[in-house]
Amino acid sequence: MPLTPLDIHNKEFTRSFRGYDEDEVNEFLDQVIKDYELVIREKKELKEKIEQMNERLSHFTNIEETLNKSILIAQETAEELKGNASKESKLIIKEAEKNADRIINEALSKSRKIALEVEELKKQAKVFRTRLRMLVEAQLDMIGSDDWEDLFDVEMGQDLELANQES
Repeated sequence: MPLTPLDIHNKEFTRSFRGYDEDEVNEFLDQVIKDYELVIREKKELKEKIEQMNERLSHFTNIEETLNKSILIAQETAEELKGNASKESKLIIKEAEKNADRIINEALSKSRKIALEVEELKKQAKVFRTRLRMLVEAQLDMIGSDDWEDLFDVEMGQDLELANQES
């Protein structure tokens, strides 16, 4: 156990015949006591300072750990968001491609349907044209036939007979 200033102060030396001067030893011991008390006080202050510094170091170490954890969480979250955004963009692209394929298929289907309708209309137009031509030719044949002359003759004859009968 280390000496205390009180131990130094209370220390009694045995006296001998040609020993040291008692006043000089006592003055020296008083000086040693003061210096020893000063050293003890400084040691105590330094211990307190070390404890404060250790507490601050612990505090800053906790802050550092918290910051490191926060940074890791932020990095993980960023990676997760990046992954989710990538997945979502791929889904959007797939959906857009499906929609584009559907629109193209619908357009092709409509275009085929319209092409068939156009062909059908062309056939109907040809049939109509042929029938119209035949009708017109038949009408022209009728107009050009000699039956018209006979008709005029018959009608004129009937008109004369009717006129004669009325008179």
